[in-house]
Amino acid sequence: MAGQSSDDLLAMFDGAPLNRRYWLSFGLLSAITVLDFFDFFLIAFILSKIGPEWQLTYGQSGLILYGGGIGAILGALVWGSLSDVLGRKLQIVTGTLICAVSAALIGALPTGSWILLALLRILVGFGLAAAVTPCLTIVVELTPTRWRTGMTSFYIVFASAGTLLASVTSAALFTMLGWRGLAALGIAPAIFGFLVWAFVPESVRWLTAKGRFGEAREEVAKHLGVPLQSVPLPTAAPTSPPSASLKELYANRRLFWQTVIIWGGSSTAAYGYYLWGPTIVALVLNVPVGQAAGYFIYVAGCGVIGKILLSIIAPMTGRRHLGTVFALLAAVSLVLAGIYNSVLIGGFPLMIVLVAASAFFVEGNFSNLAPYTVEQYGVRLGARSSGLGQAANGVGKILGPLALALIAGSDNIVSPKATSEAVLPAFIFLGVGMVLVAGAFAFLGIETHGRAIEDIGEAEAVPRQNEVALGTR
Repeated sequence: MAGQSSDDLLAMFDGAPLNRRYWLSFGLLSAITVLDFFDFFLIAFILSKIGPEWQLTYGQSGLILYGGGIGAILGALVWGSLSDVLGRKLQIVTGTLICAVSAALIGALPTGSWILLALLRILVGFGLAAAVTPCLTIVVELTPTRWRTGMTSFYIVFASAGTLLASVTSAALFTMLGWRGLAALGIAPAIFGFLVWAFVPESVRWLTAKGRFGEAREEVAKHLGVPLQSVPLPTAAPTSPPSASLKELYANRRLFWQTVIIWGGSSTAAYGYYLWGPTIVALVLNVPVGQAAGYFIYVAGCGVIGKILLSIIAPMTGRRHLGTVFALLAAVSLVLAGIYNSVLIGGFPLMIVLVAASAFFVEGNFSNLAPYTVEQYGVRLGARSSGLGQAANGVGKILGPLALALIAGSDNIVSPKATSEAVLPAFIFLGVGMVLVAGAFAFLGIETHGRAIEDIGEAEAVPRQNEVALGTR
């Protein structure tokens, strides 16, 4: 006799309201995201100070900046696999601690120790991806289907909030604390890592997919505030519980390459203008570091607004077409920013206006593509698909900063002349990346809005199995 499936249990969980327990978890996971991205982006402002002081070349500065990308690739793939096997919660906490401690240690480095700085940046990137990968996955799995498109898109706002916090903190405290004091603030995420361990429950959908029905049943009862006996207990073991295999992601090559392109192209653009932006503005326009940091408050603010707006629009339009439109508008804004990089309007840099417009569309689209990646692969591959996206994100963290470094000449000392000549071709490169993102949404994507993630995963698995059987892939 067949055992009872998990459908009734998951339907009961999916029908829950956005209650106090949900908001506590959502708030703590959002705080982790804010502070981890705060740690990651502080280096942009630190480097704008120590680059000239330490006489760093573009090659050395580039290694420091894209070291975070190298770490992110490793962190995303390893922690994504571990999260599908061991659960989401433990990986969030350990990743956050790695990111926080590594970021804070930067402030203790001896002057000129750029190699050690690059190594610590690898660890910061590793910890960031190790925390964000399961964070995003658990938010998607925790949110009821009827609220998922809007709420999970809104969750990504907090990544931009971390960038905004780095800009505001640098502008306000750089003179007072110096770059070392600023770096020491990086320990802050560790506090929230412990709070996540104490208060955020494990994913019910993951527990069910692993066949840990007793724990899943207890979590549903707690979440709904009902007696345990009123919650159904599944008995049918899952036919294929989540594993650590990354090969499964490549079984559906269309989704695999779509994920790589939309994440890689978008992050190349975002990290290109954010990590080099303060240096470009300070050198080309000959303004102090604090003033350049102040300009990027506008950029980060527009990124936040873009994400908020998209989280409102996405439930009305769906994800796929919206992603295409935002990517194309981002490409246009980036190319125009490169063309008008030294123009002032009323004393205000036109480049900042155009980079802010780019941030509006690029980062707005991150609110779309980040949960979209997890949704289209389903629960079994949830953390690994998030890890694939974050790995491609890590590639973008390398390509974005590397583009300007190579175009300017990696052996050149960071200087106004070299920077000015490199800005336009570098920003054209970033714009082309966003055109590729638009194409991936338009031609490789599926629509996930309004569909339960369990159903999406099963629907995408059927064609994969048929194609393998027919030998077409």
